[in-house]
This record gives sequence, structure tokens and C-alpha cells, in this order.
Amino acid sequence: MALHIPGLIMMVVFYLLVLGIGIWASVKSKKMEKNTFTGQIEVSFLANRKVSLVVGVFTMTATWVGGAFIIGVAETVYDPTKGLIWALLPLQMSVSFIFGGLFFAKPMRDQNYITMMDPFQRKYGKTLTGLLAIVPFISEVMWVPVTLISLGVTISIFSDLPLSLCIWISAAVAIIYTVLGGLSSVAFTDVIQLSLVFCSLWLCAPFVLASDVYTDITQTAFNHTHQAPWLGRLKSDEVWRWIDQFLSMSVGNLAFQDFHQRTLSSSSTSTARMICFIAAGVVIVLGIPPVLIGAVAASTDWNMTSYGSPSPYERGEAAMVLPIILLHLTPTAIFVVGMGAIAGAAMSSTDSCLLAATSIFTTTIYKPFRQQASDRELHWVICFSIVAVGIVGTSLTYLDNSILAFWILSSDLTYTIMLPQLICILFIKVSNGYGAVIGYIVAFVMRVLCGEPVFHLPVILHFPGCTLEDGVYIQRWPFKTICMLSALVSILMFSYVSSFLFNKGILPERWDVFKVKLQGVPAPADGARECDGEKAHVQNENEPMLDTGC
Repeated sequence: MALHIPGLIMMVVFYLLVLGIGIWASVKSKKMEKNTFTGQIEVSFLANRKVSLVVGVFTMTATWVGGAFIIGVAETVYDPTKGLIWALLPLQMSVSFIFGGLFFAKPMRDQNYITMMDPFQRKYGKTLTGLLAIVPFISEVMWVPVTLISLGVTISIFSDLPLSLCIWISAAVAIIYTVLGGLSSVAFTDVIQLSLVFCSLWLCAPFVLASDVYTDITQTAFNHTHQAPWLGRLKSDEVWRWIDQFLSMSVGNLAFQDFHQRTLSSSSTSTARMICFIAAGVVIVLGIPPVLIGAVAASTDWNMTSYGSPSPYERGEAAMVLPIILLHLTPTAIFVVGMGAIAGAAMSSTDSCLLAATSIFTTTIYKPFRQQASDRELHWVICFSIVAVGIVGTSLTYLDNSILAFWILSSDLTYTIMLPQLICILFIKVSNGYGAVIGYIVAFVMRVLCGEPVFHLPVILHFPGCTLEDGVYIQRWPFKTICMLSALVSILMFSYVSSFLFNKGILPERWDVFKVKLQGVPAPADGARECDGEKAHVQNENEPMLDTGC
């Protein structure tokens, strides 16, 4: 496709703006570091726990409303084999935030944890926690290509630049300002990025709806006009799969470090919970424009557009339907603004993934085994880790240009393996290292045996209703949820049995590798401050959004 000069100029201006704000925030972060006693880790990863309600809502929402969110919702609504009934990502994110605010924000923030792995380190020790941390670390790295692919695909719509070049430029910008300022830079840039996303999407939607090349979407919602109704249809044999997907993409998000990084960086526990509840409403509002654009795409007579026939779905370009609609159904200026929205969304998610993966590596894998590390050493470890994660995550885009493939791998790891571990460590006192290991193995083995068509994994464990379609077995039962619940039950059962056997003296104490008998009140993990110290460092919620001044 020919180079679209206004669109390219918009992207360059946006990148320079984001980079400039990130660098400015990094300068503020350096001043904060000089005037605090909390150390390098809390400044870099949690902005010294001074993120207020307003900035917290911005950065929480921007983290999840990425390019994959905007493009994916529009694509799913437009896809004649799916429709709105399968495009529930905004609702899933909202449910995730509500559950997080109700059950997870308080126990995590009250204990002043640095990352979601800190409670594991307190109870299980650094070795087992380091092994468990591999799963969330990989999940975060897998999210980097998800966000970058969506951005690269969008840019390719209006330029003849190579996809790989677009992806690497975007990654470089995110890496630079994340390295320089940590969470401070990420939070400030999130404010700008989400503001751009919100205004741009709601500016583009009316222009799309004002077009005269589509049939009334209220009619095409139920009637087969140019394609199947965009509301979609849920068959009886798809209900369990739908429930499985809804749960994995809602409560499963609570096992991502990105979510907990936002609540842990807040100025107080009450602020952390309010951030979750407000973000739950904002993400619904941001999900409406992509739904409308997807509905218009499903109702469009493509012969009446400059795009022509066949339709994007028939050409295999359904994943790019949102930028295609903006390019062919709106004025150039509106198209350029829309591209800025997608770019802002993608960048806000990329930087969050980089910082989340780095925080897990530094605090859970590196620092426990290098306890004498100075703040200067940790600073360089953080910088190199962000660059390394960025390069690895960006390189993964060469393996598969499908957003779906990386998304499935990332969400499956957190939902089936990590979520039951997190639930047990926070809410179930009897859980111990033996149960954690067994639960980890059970979840991993069962998920592999259930198969995955995207990765060509054969189905070995057949649940009722498993059918052969086009040479591939399709699971009809909620197998992901079954794997998750199996892991949860395994953790509880083996934790209770091992605790009983060692505490009753049935097994000799010398066999107690995880020291079950010694698990009384756990000592604070490295980097996590005592609860009593919180009051001395918590900022009043009425103070400026992110106090980084002297």
C-alpha cells in the first residue's frame, strides 16, 4: 500500500511526544530517588508508592486497553463466525478489576509487597518462588509481541514500511522511556496515551456512523444482510467453551503482575481499591467505539467503498478491519487521529509488560540470590533487564504474526497455573510448598494433554463432547477451568496431607524439605516493608497526582 504521509507524520509526532514525556518523568524520578529512603526497587517499580487515584485509574486502564484490545474487539464483532457474543473483552476486563478490588487489592497492598511473588517468597522461600516466578515472567514476555504486532499491523495499513521495522521502532521508544524512568515514566505516559485513546475513539465513531455505505446496524444485528448478524450466535455445544473463555480472560487477569503493580504503587489501600472500581467502568466506556466500528464493518456494502470487493473477511484481512474502516469510511484527518488512538493503546500496554517482567526477574530471581546487591547494581540490573525483555519480546514477533497465538499462551499460563497458586497463598493458610509443587505439575500436565490447535498440540485428554472437526479435535467442555480447579484442589489436598504427616511425626522431620513444621508467622520478604511502616510513607490522597518533587 502507498505511503500515507499524514498518517506517518501523526505517528512520528506521537512517538516524539511520548518519548519526551517519558524522559521528563525520568528526571522527576531521579529527584524522587535522591529524596527517599525506600531504595531503588520501590522507586523504579512502584514510583515510591505515591501514585494517586487519578493517575492510578489512567495507568490501570491504559495497561489493559491496548492495541490488541481495540483491534481485537472490532475484529471479533465483524467476524461472521463469531460476533458480539464472543467480543466480551471490555466486560471481562471490568469483571477482572471488580474482583481485584474486592478480594486482591487489600491483602496485597496492606502487606506492602513489591510484586505478586512476594507472598510466595515469605512462605515458600526463594528457591521455590524463583521456580514459580518463571510462569508469570514468561506470560509478561509473551504479552510484548501481542501489543507490538497489533501496532505493526496498523501502521502497515497506511505505509509501505516493512512490518518488522514498524515493530522495532515502536519497541525502541517504549524501551527507552521505561529504562529511564521506570513506573514514573510509564504512569505519566499512560495519562497522555489513554487520553488520546479515549478522545480519538469517540471522535472516530460518529464519523464512521455518519457514512452512507452501510445498512442500519440495528437491522443487521439480527438479519443476514451482507453477512451473518453481527450480534453472533451461541450454539448449545459452545456454551461451556464460552464460559471457559470468559473466566480465563476475566479472573485469569488477576494473576498478571501488571494488575498488582498498579495496586501496590497506589498511595493507600483504599486508593488501590477505588482505582480498580473506577477502571472497571472506564474500560466498558472505551470498549463501545470498537464494537460500533465492528458492527458497521459487518453491515458495509464494500462495493460502495474505495476498498471494493471482496470484503476484508474474504481477503483474510479481518484482523485489520478497524484501521480499514477508518481509512475508507472517514476523512483523512479522522483516520490519522484513529491511528494515534491505536498507537497510544499499544504503547501503553508494551511499557507495562516490560516493567512487569523486569520487576519479577529483579525481585524474585536476581535479588534473593544476590542479597548484598547495592542500589547502583540493582539500577543497572533493572535497565539491562528491560532492554533484554524488550528485545526478546520483539524478536518473538518473527515466529508468528498472529496476536491470538501469543494471547492464548499468555492467558493460559496465568489462568491454569498461576491463579490457583495466588488464591492459595493469599487466602488459604494450610497451603505449603508441597501442595504448590504438585498443583504446578498437575496444571501444566493437564493443560498440555488437553491440546491446543494453535500450537498443533494433539488432544490426548478427551472430555465429554470432544469432537473431530477438519482433522482436529475440539474440546467442548471448559477444559481450562477444569485444569485450574484441578490444580487448586491438588494444592489444598497435598498441602493438608503433607502438613498432617510432618506435624504428627508420621514422617521424619529430616524429610521435610519445605520446612512445614517451621511455618509459623512468616518473616517479611526482601524488599517488602513491614505494615507498620506504611503510615510513615503513605501520601495523603488529596495531594498531587504523582508527587515526584523535592
